[in-house]
This record gives sequence, C-alpha cells and structure tokens, in this order.
Amino acid sequence: MKNADTHTLIRQDAVIDNHWQVLKKFTDARIGLGRAGPSQTTKDLLAFQLAHACAQDAVNTPVNWVDVETCIEDLCLPSLHLHSQAIDRPCYLQRPDWGRRLDEDSRTRLTAWHAEQAKAADFCIVIADGLSATGIETQAPSMLRQLIGDAQQAGFSSPFVCLVDQGRVAIGDEIAEVLNADLLVVMIGERPGLSSPNSLGIYFSYQAKVGFTDAKRNCLSNIRPQGLSFSDASQRLIWLMTEAKQKKISGVMLKDESQRNAAIQTNTPANLLTKD
Repeated sequence: MKNADTHTLIRQDAVIDNHWQVLKKFTDARIGLGRAGPSQTTKDLLAFQLAHACAQDAVNTPVNWVDVETCIEDLCLPSLHLHSQAIDRPCYLQRPDWGRRLDEDSRTRLTAWHAEQAKAADFCIVIADGLSATGIETQAPSMLRQLIGDAQQAGFSSPFVCLVDQGRVAIGDEIAEVLNADLLVVMIGERPGLSSPNSLGIYFSYQAKVGFTDAKRNCLSNIRPQGLSFSDASQRLIWLMTEAKQKKISGVMLKDESQRNAAIQTNTPANLLTKD
C-alpha cells in the first residue's frame, strides 16, 4: 500500500505549473505552459496538435458559400460568382500569382455583367476564400451585414459584390478595374494562426488597378469575435472610405486616424497603453 501511495504521489506531482498561467485569461497565445519533467504536458501537447489541425483544415477545406450567398440575397445586393486562374487548391497554394488574376471565363462574365447593370459601380466588395475557409464562413456574413448597414447610414450607395474561389487580395484590383469602381473592399480569409484559424481580413483601395502594390492598400486584420469586432472594423472602414473619397488616396498615403478622431469627439485622452 505504501508503494502504491508513493507511486500516486509521484504521478500527481509530475506536472509543474507555470507562474505565468494567471495571464492566460487575457490572451489566446500559448503562454504559461506547465511541464512534466523537461517536456510539455499531455494536455498542452494535444491542444497544440488540435490547433494545428484546425489551421490546416482552414487552409485546405473548400468554402461553403451558402451562408454568404443567403446574406447577399437578404441584403438585395447584385452579385456574381467568379474564379481565379488557379484551378484548384494545390495550384492556388503553389502559384500565388494565379490567385491574383481572374480566369478568362470569369473576366468575360464580369465584363458582360457590368454592362447589364443599370448603375455605376462606385463601391465594390470582393469576398475571396483566401487562406481560411473557416474565416469566410463564420465571419463574412456578419461583417457584410454590419458594413452594409453602416455604409448606407454614411450615404454610400449599395455596392456590387463578387465572390471569388481561389482568390488572393490582388484579384480585387482586376475586378475593380473592370467595374470602374472607385472604392474597393476585399474581404478575405486570413492566413490561420495556431490560436486564430477563423480570422477575416479586409483590404481597402481607392481606384484600384491591376498592378497595385500593398502600399496602395489599407488593412484591417483579425476580424472575429475574439479580435477586432464587426462594429469596430466597419466604423474604421467607413472612415477610410469617406477620407479616400474626399482625398482620392489610400494605403500609406491615408493613415487610419479613426480611433484618434473618436477619442477627440468623446474627450477621451489617447493612450497607446490602454485598450479602447
């Protein structure tokens, strides 16, 4: 019995906690991990393997567009489904350049579709699968609803919406050029991290054309309930759209000062060390 009790005691004391564990409630980052001897605990190792599997699934699983398409229909927005030059997922991952351009059929259909529309496309939204199908499926519908409501209140007309399979950020440049749209918003599934496989990113450009560099784009990242909220992302994007329309610039020339302006309006002192 004594040997059994000693064995149980040793097993219970094998896991040594980390003093930083108390900070884990403030972040999804892997901090404050305990150890069992020189190794990770089984619990932490299994959690890491699960997170890695979720990230791989986010990259490799095709997007289910049903919820996004339903949202577009509910909002009564004109839309078109397109495809990049990357014919499948392996091709998309191995040839990023093909994910930045429309295939010939999609460009032809987009040109014809634009000619059929009865209004000018000064505002265009492109939703591309990117590197996270999960990010599109879980975040894009809510983000789209929030943005359309805020955009209408701000005086922007209803946008054209294009869904793109196997698309990267720059594919929006070609779409905006064909549609002759001044304002381009690209919603895309972000590269998954081990704590965020379902993030949505937004890239904004003014008068986008094929060949634009990232210096011409403004980026809003980590849009999800655990990151940048839909409301905050929408308000920041509306601010960028409004400023771009007035100043006719975007990217590095247009610094996002939406939070600073909000602090001034509410008499709240700006502090980089505090969370808004």
